[in-house]
Amino acid sequence: MAEKDDTLKKVISHSKEYGFVFQSSEIYDGLSATYDYGQYGSELKNNIKKYWWMSMVQMHENIVGIDAAIFMHPTTWKASGHIDAFNDPLIDNKDSKKRYRADVLIEDYIAKIEGKINKDITKAKKRFGDDFNETEFRNTNPNVTRRQEQINDVNTRMADALNSDDLENVRQLIIDLGIKCAVSGTANWTEVRQFNLMFGTELGSVSGESATIYLRPETAQGIFVNYLNVQKTSRMKLPFGIAQIGKAFRNEIVARQFIFRMREFEQMEMQFFIKPGTQMEWYQYWKNTRMKWHNALGFGEDNYRFHDHIKLAHYADAACDIEFNYPMGFKELEGIHSRTDFDLGAHQEHSKKNLTYFDSETNERYLPYVLETSIGLDRMFLSVLTKSYAEETLKDGSSRVVLRIPPALAPVKVAIFPLTKKDGLPEKARAIMHKIKLDHNCQYEEKDAIGKRYRRQDAIGTPFCITVDHETLENNTITIRERDSMKQERVDINDLAQIISSKVSISNLINQE
Repeated sequence: MAEKDDTLKKVISHSKEYGFVFQSSEIYDGLSATYDYGQYGSELKNNIKKYWWMSMVQMHENIVGIDAAIFMHPTTWKASGHIDAFNDPLIDNKDSKKRYRADVLIEDYIAKIEGKINKDITKAKKRFGDDFNETEFRNTNPNVTRRQEQINDVNTRMADALNSDDLENVRQLIIDLGIKCAVSGTANWTEVRQFNLMFGTELGSVSGESATIYLRPETAQGIFVNYLNVQKTSRMKLPFGIAQIGKAFRNEIVARQFIFRMREFEQMEMQFFIKPGTQMEWYQYWKNTRMKWHNALGFGEDNYRFHDHIKLAHYADAACDIEFNYPMGFKELEGIHSRTDFDLGAHQEHSKKNLTYFDSETNERYLPYVLETSIGLDRMFLSVLTKSYAEETLKDGSSRVVLRIPPALAPVKVAIFPLTKKDGLPEKARAIMHKIKLDHNCQYEEKDAIGKRYRRQDAIGTPFCITVDHETLENNTITIRERDSMKQERVDINDLAQIISSKVSISNLINQE
């Protein structure tokens, strides 16, 4: 765990040093759990958005995108259940005065047991080699089965307590498990209390309703209230989806772990409207489709896993998370939820508008069910950054820090270096950059030795560096150096645009899905 914590600290430091992420309002000592994306961070973030949008909207004939307002009529949040049920169970340690989410404390306890199981499995793999059968080992090894039974028991107790809103039993479970505060080292806990996460503000009178209006805690409701508009104007037939990328706001009391949990964040959501009774079929479809999308990045299938929800949200009949192996362990990256007809039904009731769909094939009218995929853009950003970060010792004894960001997502695709600042090399280098900068984000550098320039580009994840030298002036060739392997190749300038495009196109990722 210490090594993993080290990685996160290094990534946080690297993010600031190289212009990926800054603490918001840093000159005023910062604002807690709020961050700004720098010059390279904003490029990486935009490329992740593009990858998601192309995969979700451009590649699906029956999915369209919208951009709904952040402010919405306050009745929206009454209908959605957020005013009454959008709460986190919080608990304080009386000695440290530190506040925790009660369910997260229990989940972290479970994660430690899972870590022990994984450690046993790793040892067994080394011992038995190719003869190792993980399924059989999990089912028969006494230590593993005992620990798995312990996990199952804790999960059952937590699910029973949370589903029945029995906060006293949630607290009792924390006490029974001997969970202690990481700061004080004591188990001197307060009662568990529910805390609503929505930010309220004043916006004058809204259609005669209360003056209180909310910053949206999710982007999904903007899709639901526009469902009928989109369906009619696009003449969409079921099944069809509506996608959106946008900001959301949650008054997180326990905001932590860098950009993993923030009060202002961005979501990439798609609501897929389907015929009632087909939800389990589409639930499996989107689980498989979304996992393929993540795996196309090449970080390794073992860094992703499905985690079924213990406590279902009030709107769901099935739900799971795609969890990613962050430096702090497996945590939620994307949620996939079968929302039934709760949302459209609630908005139909509160708005008094008919939101039913007429199915011309069956000659019947009904409220569509909804399948949701919702991914945190900031968490996606963190997953890319942490798995791309590497420290390497090279053959000559020197070292480098490199971000092995998938080329299609890299903030800068190509860096162009003149070998020297004279003899017409800078002019030639800029002429080359002028030819390719319309299609790719490029960077020109002429300061310092070539080796130092390579290191700077490695540190921001640039996949290709091009060196213009005197031979370039003679035969129109340049040296192209690849980031990960550091191999260099001499190529004709006329082939450069095609070579770069073939390596950094988002279509390379989409074709792997």
